[in-house]
Amino acid sequence: MAASMCDVFSFCVGVAGRARVSVEVRFVSSAKGKGLFATQLIRKGETIFVERPLVAAQFLWNALYRYRACDHCLRALEKAEENAQRLTGKPGQVLPHPELCTVRKDLHQNCPHCQVMYCSAECRLAATEQYHQVLCPGPSQDDPLHPLNKLQEAWRSIHYPPETASIMLMARMVATVKQAKDKDRWIRLFSQFCNKTASEEEEIVHKLLGDKFKGQLELLRRLFTEALYEEAVSQWFTPDGFRSLFALVGTNGQGIGTSSLSQWVHACDTLELKPQDREQLDAFIDQLYKDIEAATGEFLNCEGSGLFVLQSCCNHSCVPNAETSFPENNFLLHVTALEDIKPGEEICISYLDCCQRERSRHSRHKILRENYLFVCSCPKCLAEADEPNVTSEEEEEEEEEEEGEPEDAELGDEMTDV
Repeated sequence: MAASMCDVFSFCVGVAGRARVSVEVRFVSSAKGKGLFATQLIRKGETIFVERPLVAAQFLWNALYRYRACDHCLRALEKAEENAQRLTGKPGQVLPHPELCTVRKDLHQNCPHCQVMYCSAECRLAATEQYHQVLCPGPSQDDPLHPLNKLQEAWRSIHYPPETASIMLMARMVATVKQAKDKDRWIRLFSQFCNKTASEEEEIVHKLLGDKFKGQLELLRRLFTEALYEEAVSQWFTPDGFRSLFALVGTNGQGIGTSSLSQWVHACDTLELKPQDREQLDAFIDQLYKDIEAATGEFLNCEGSGLFVLQSCCNHSCVPNAETSFPENNFLLHVTALEDIKPGEEICISYLDCCQRERSRHSRHKILRENYLFVCSCPKCLAEADEPNVTSEEEEEEEEEEEGEPEDAELGDEMTDV
């Protein structure tokens, strides 16, 4: 049961609130599926659209390690100074210009039944109305035998950091359908995300769960069914349907990163200061990040993932003309033009980070083939088609290092900082 492109686009404009009507979804080819195209001139630096996800969820290990985020919109809940103290391991760490921190603790609210925290009454109400009535464990929040806690613990035991997906994204999909008055509408919306063949789905699941994925997937399916079974989407609970749902989230989940400290740093950058004061502040921030790297490593943000209808229609290019970001320190995704985009031109983002995009065509194809199951034919790849299919010595060393990383280290869209 598929919704029309107009149905999906109208929904996205409605939930995003500020999406420009300057794009349309078109079928590109059987290989690429859908694509997003400009319907009018979009200037470099212009926000093409702002999109709210259908569902989003914080990663489970991220939450367990006290990265405090709104349970609905993933807005960071710690003050910037608290964030710096935790990440550096220095309880006495003090930040200059505390007035630049945007976190409003006076607005925070928790669920009166299970105590999960929200950044505002609006988010608490939105979560309650969409999915939280089904997922609220009430006083059993810390009971290891509660079905949802068993499901989450099983997921954490299978999917270690760096995280690229969450079983709770799937749980919120089911809970949304359970609570909805118009269940068919939500089922149509979720059906818009790209589907893979059975063999491709197995590759995706294997990438996420490792060599024992069949046994692990069956365990997750059983626990998922015990916790959440819903007749309206009964197909999601069969072995084949659960694998498809798992692959859908693994393929389409867009990484979300939020940080009150990052917001504070950006605000510091806009201050009008005397040259000496600017130099001192920049030196302080540089040292702060060095201290964080020494204590915490690369895990700076509250991290999660979401399902975005329009963003999921953006195909990859190694020379993208647009990029995604989360400048509002929550799950609102901004897609911004990196160059002028003409009417009728396809809007493309990159699934690779900056360093990966600078590697050879062979290396880029290797990453994309292994993690996204396609061969790129963007202008850069076509221009480099005559290059030998070998990597440089340096890239071979990097790939050897990557082979020693967890198998899911690169799966999922690039995690975009705020």
